[in-house]
Amino acid sequence: MLYVALIMLILLALIGIVGMQVATMQERMSSNFLAANQAFQGAEAEVRSREVQVASGTAFDYEDCSTPFDATKWVNDNADGNLTMTRTVNISICAGQCSAAVGAEKELCTMYRTTALSHDQDTLGTSSSVAAIDTIFIKP
Repeated sequence: MLYVALIMLILLALIGIVGMQVATMQERMSSNFLAANQAFQGAEAEVRSREVQVASGTAFDYEDCSTPFDATKWVNDNADGNLTMTRTVNISICAGQCSAAVGAEKELCTMYRTTALSHDQDTLGTSSSVAAIDTIFIKP
């Protein structure tokens, strides 16, 4: 009878240890999800802020159509040294929305590409996640 009680205690202890490990893993997963979500929301806020600037009439440079922009390379080059960063260019000529000819109606050139990156924390040392968003915005 004593052996049965000892075996039951060992089994209960093992179940408790496994339960604690599962709880710890779930805590880590929820923490990672929170960090990724905060980084994404920061990047989304940067993009929305830039869209407001575009809609209010702020002028941005035209994209150089001869050298394609690689958003992944841009993020990888800038993620380690910047908490947030945003790049906006007018891509109307590259997209064929308006002509680069002299005298072209610049009011028709209303297509912008915005790429933003953001970290989940206020300092690079404590940040664990980075998110990037690449969008196309057509000025109304």
